[in-house]
Amino acid sequence: MQRRSFVASTAVFATGLAGLSSAHAAETGVNDSEILLGSSAVLSGSLGSQIKVIHNGAGLAFDAVNEQGGIGGRKIKLVALDDELKPEKAVENYGKLLTDHRVFAFFGCVGSGTTAAAAKLLQQSGAPSVGGYGVGDSARERVAGSAYFVRASNEREAQALVEHLTTVSVNKIAIAHLDNPGGLEAVKLIEAAMATHKLTPTAVVSVKADGSTAAAAGKTLADSRPQAVLMYLAGTVSGEVIKAMYAAGSKPMFYGMSVVSGEVTARVVPLQAGGLAISQVTPYPWGEVEAVTRDYRRLAERAQVPVGYGSFEGYLNGLVMIEALKRTGRDLTRARLHATLRALRLRLAGMDIDFSTGSNTGSRFIEMVRVTPEGRFVR
Repeated sequence: MQRRSFVASTAVFATGLAGLSSAHAAETGVNDSEILLGSSAVLSGSLGSQIKVIHNGAGLAFDAVNEQGGIGGRKIKLVALDDELKPEKAVENYGKLLTDHRVFAFFGCVGSGTTAAAAKLLQQSGAPSVGGYGVGDSARERVAGSAYFVRASNEREAQALVEHLTTVSVNKIAIAHLDNPGGLEAVKLIEAAMATHKLTPTAVVSVKADGSTAAAAGKTLADSRPQAVLMYLAGTVSGEVIKAMYAAGSKPMFYGMSVVSGEVTARVVPLQAGGLAISQVTPYPWGEVEAVTRDYRRLAERAQVPVGYGSFEGYLNGLVMIEALKRTGRDLTRARLHATLRALRLRLAGMDIDFSTGSNTGSRFIEMVRVTPEGRFVR
């Protein structure tokens, strides 16, 4: 297996730091041989495994460019600290990454409440943040000018899901969401999308991220007798909710926003009846047409990283960071990287990414994909 270009740990990231404290060649986190990136993300508990897959996907891109000598002779390293999706812990991590680890920029940070809590630190540091995951639209607004998100907005996902359901004459819709800021915001977006079709949810149920309330949530959802359940859930939680609904004798169609992991859900519960569909925000990872997609699968198979939407999203986010660093040039500073990102336009795997419009959300790509009982994806 290839050695990963990041360390997911709460311990001190020792490798390569000795030269950083005394290096002044370009800016904090950059020396003649290295570019150091930092991430605060949930890496433990029921949600952690999903995020590690995303980071591993980014590692494929970073390892590949590092094998070719890096960017201008500098290799990329990423240090990731676990914040358990707690805002106060995230602020602490951002501070450690800036002052102790002395990172140049942030990459692959996770969560709405955590990202919003770190907004002031990001702004004050001037360090760009690229490729955030599971960050709601209002949190994106809080870090405008500091962070750049590749994936489509939650609002666009909510609209696409509701539009799809109404097109197939489904109007009894329930909502299950994580009990956190991102989940609460997702509910508002789904309800707003439903309101345009003069619909209201049959039930709205929050679920704790540790899955402890999944059984009760499933029973409440089943009692509302929905035709479909829209989910903003992550990790194993979506599978636990579906399992509880099956146990209550309810087998509606399940639809997930892209934070729902189809692979993880299928491992938790054998999908039945209407099964599960997900609004994916990256292209199909098993496509044969695009060279980027084929390269990703080759690298993933070599490194024994599971091929799927999670690792592919991480890989594409990694490519965006690499391209921005390349275009910024050898005189690498945070201000110059911001300028590059604000003007960045590129196409990856058939997905258009454009930050030049002034938005810090680069893509509008959404594709509805069904998950088979075996955990495979069918377009």
